[in-house]
Amino acid sequence: MKITVVGCGKIGCTVINALLTEGHEIVAIDNDPDVISDITNIYDVMTVCGSGTDSDVLLEAGNADLLIAVTGSDEFNMLTCFIAKRLGIKHTIARIRKPEYNDKSLSFLKKELGLSMAINPERLVSREMFNILKLPSAIKVEEFSRGNFEMVELILKENSPLDGVSLIDLKKKHPDNFLVCAVQRGDKLYIPDGNFVLKSGDKIGITSSSVEIQRLLRKLGILQKQARDVMILGATRTSYYLSKLLLAAGNSVKIIDADRERCKEFSDSLPGAVIINGDPARQELLLEEGIGNVDAVVALTGMDEENILLSYFAAMQNVPKVIAKVNRNEFLPTAERLGIDSVASQIRTVGDVTVRYARALENSMGSKVETLYKLMNGNAEALEFAVNGESKIIKIPFKE
Repeated sequence: MKITVVGCGKIGCTVINALLTEGHEIVAIDNDPDVISDITNIYDVMTVCGSGTDSDVLLEAGNADLLIAVTGSDEFNMLTCFIAKRLGIKHTIARIRKPEYNDKSLSFLKKELGLSMAINPERLVSREMFNILKLPSAIKVEEFSRGNFEMVELILKENSPLDGVSLIDLKKKHPDNFLVCAVQRGDKLYIPDGNFVLKSGDKIGITSSSVEIQRLLRKLGILQKQARDVMILGATRTSYYLSKLLLAAGNSVKIIDADRERCKEFSDSLPGAVIINGDPARQELLLEEGIGNVDAVVALTGMDEENILLSYFAAMQNVPKVIAKVNRNEFLPTAERLGIDSVASQIRTVGDVTVRYARALENSMGSKVETLYKLMNGNAEALEFAVNGESKIIKIPFKE
């Protein structure tokens, strides 16, 4: 497909890279000549320097199957999509981040502007974190098939009951309805068969319903209790959305941030949360606020480096579950070496979501792939296929 991406910041570049990997033809638009120069040097894309709200710029970019506006301004993105629709582009996606654009207003805007999708990076990644906090044994939880199934990633700890167990023996002992679909051991990724033997340190992907996964983990003795008492470090947009989800689920939430005005805003908008005005990087403050007694710590400051260090400190206090927001891929190995196994990135999440939408759009144009999910740090994919009555694979057992 031909796709136009407006806004080539961190998220825009991630979207461009993800869509290029899928084989799409990309046109990139940005009003900064230096950014356009960098994009031209890095990616094999056509570029146009100018504003996405300029109809002449959009016309120069040419017709497209899909336009994605991901600049730093919600209003600019919406206006760009509106103009693009008027110029004949059928499918548009806008990045819309502000909390004041709630579900009701977004529904209205999507209808009036003809938006195909509104993407809120902070809201998406907060949902990802919330799912992990519901199942702390996992380092990542991905919902698919309209929420009926989950793809859960786990790391087998030292002395794990699964150490040295083959998958066929695991299935004999626990004949529950689950599938170990991927295993990452060091730098190698395996799609295992029944003879594959698990080892401590393996990162494994299990798919099943939420109930079946919890039942299996409980039988294995590795099911951690849900995180009920959560400490969030940093009062950011992601913190706001995550807190809303946690409070609605009956969790206790404490947020620590150094900005007095931001703390006042959070105190007004999140009356059920405890808001502490103080520097979350001060270890003495964290100890005073009981970091060693909470069920989970989520590091959501605006700096990846600070989030990694804060998460490491929380892990040293034996906090049962620690999650860090880390957007830069080059920091991921450092986080893993420090034992921070649950890392979330709103930038990567947006890339995954746009690829999913593009796959779904291709499906409507003839492809049978409905959605795509990235696993094991992007080293594996899970695909949903639409199987019609004429498919060659119907009535054939999986083993064949």
